[in-house]
Amino acid sequence: MNNSHATDVILHAFDWPYAMVEQRARQIQQAGYQSVLVSPPMKSLKRDSGTEWWQRYQPQDYRVIDNQLGNTQDFKQMLETLKALGVHVYADVVFNHMANESDKRSDLQYPSDADLADYQRNREYYQAQQLFGDLSQPLFGCSDFVEAFGIEDWQDRWQVQNGRITGGPSDPGLPTLRVCPHVVEQQQAYLRALKQLGVKGFRIDAAKHMTLEHLKQVWTEEICQDVHIFGEIITSGGATKPEYELFLEPFLAQTCLGAYDFPLFQTLFDALDTQGSLKSLVDPYCFGQALSESRAITFAITHDIPNNDVFANLVMSEANEWLAYCYLLGRDGGVPLIYTDLNTSGIEDQQGEPRWMGAWKDEKMLAAIDFHNRMHGKSMKILEASDDLLVFARADEGMVIINKSQRAQSVDFITKSEWLDLLTLESVEPKAGRCLVKVPPQSAMMLVVI
Repeated sequence: MNNSHATDVILHAFDWPYAMVEQRARQIQQAGYQSVLVSPPMKSLKRDSGTEWWQRYQPQDYRVIDNQLGNTQDFKQMLETLKALGVHVYADVVFNHMANESDKRSDLQYPSDADLADYQRNREYYQAQQLFGDLSQPLFGCSDFVEAFGIEDWQDRWQVQNGRITGGPSDPGLPTLRVCPHVVEQQQAYLRALKQLGVKGFRIDAAKHMTLEHLKQVWTEEICQDVHIFGEIITSGGATKPEYELFLEPFLAQTCLGAYDFPLFQTLFDALDTQGSLKSLVDPYCFGQALSESRAITFAITHDIPNNDVFANLVMSEANEWLAYCYLLGRDGGVPLIYTDLNTSGIEDQQGEPRWMGAWKDEKMLAAIDFHNRMHGKSMKILEASDDLLVFARADEGMVIINKSQRAQSVDFITKSEWLDLLTLESVEPKAGRCLVKVPPQSAMMLVVI
């Protein structure tokens, strides 16, 4: 499988309407993002009164884009506007399961008879939204699903990859698709249609719940050509953790796809804790605590963390999340993913504003992205590492200093150059061939030679 054409910093425009992404296209490009990850472009439940974000992850049909965030026409318009600005689009795809519609019906036909009737009543509208296939026929029937049972043991690979994701014993859960020629054929037709429109990347939702057989049958060399693909496999850490060995390690060994770097996230989370040490960030890959740089999608937060109670304890403090971003955007390797939303979680920042709504355009974030883009591909060398302080250089042109302690720290280094901290726009001049900088508590500097 070919996984070339990995683009760089990705904006995760979580649950943004496609029209909003299009309206902000120039701002996104000027901010230094090379790609935008958008929510699943499929048919899912929509209502005039709105629907919860998780409805986007319950597909009713692949053959049309028609959901709360927009339709195929909105999606195409967004793609064209972004393409004109040189910004790529990643589509979030949900292939493990279909929508839980057990409250309305007992059969497993998708789309439902009611939806098929709606296609016929509003034929002109749906033909305009059609990506592929015959909308007079169902996409899937009951023979395309595995036997229904809820996952109980999350350390049992077979259960996790064959059972239904449920909300508890009384919830019938999300119908899990069978690995069979018809399912694979429809999923590939959908991917080809999106590639034809100009989509340049894919995020595989719930990849942990899909068998390697399923993944390998869908994501063939032809499908993977000229696009960058990564899977969502949530683990609680790196090597030696059960989920890593059960799900992530086989995925990495048997495919060429990228993945969220949950091992590095956990390493960062622990290192930035008051009891942790920044020394663990010197070379986490060497200790199995980070993915290889060519496969990793790096992040300080994903959409699951603030929007699901089960992961709420992984929301970092604002100060720690910012230092995590400085590390991820300052280091060499991995494709950084920057999360933003429209306040789906209701979590507020210290100013009482929605915490991640403006994160994508925050001035400090733009400066950190600027540093990342300037230093992209340049060598990285650790200069100093202690429990509370981490200093690393990017060739002879950049330097990142992270101070997680509660007190200011001083760093001095030999140089003949003048430096600029992109985060504060303050310059540092050498005296007698040395520079001395003072780093405030719980803050970072991203220095470039001027």
